[in-house]
Amino acid sequence: MSKLREQALMLVRKADADLSLLDEVLHSARVTDDIVGFHCQQAAEKLLKALLSSRSVAFPRTHSLRHLMDLLADAGQGLPAQLGNLDMLTPYGTVFRYEDPGGEPALDRSAALAMVRSLREHVVQDVRETR
Repeated sequence: MSKLREQALMLVRKADADLSLLDEVLHSARVTDDIVGFHCQQAAEKLLKALLSSRSVAFPRTHSLRHLMDLLADAGQGLPAQLGNLDMLTPYGTVFRYEDPGGEPALDRSAALAMVRSLREHVVQDVRETR
């Protein structure tokens, strides 16, 4: 197995850990939207990096989902249309994680998780096909 494929599979496993946590806390009133958003962003970031790895595309250390999505598009590996707004999660991994944006950011938790799960399906299918 190639090193890049191993990296892609490891990143999918790491994203699955974020998704498992989200399954446990999604409806908890004790867990704020910014924490749920952070783990959605983290899972999405790892999944995008897994897809880049499976396509042998180098990527920088970044939390910007838009930058990772642009790298995929530049490599001819665009995402399905329903994932076009995925980068709305970026602030949860950056601004909302380390700063007080002045009130809690509103997040449709179920929709955010569904979008990340859809990304996971896309990535896993691609990684499976790329050997």
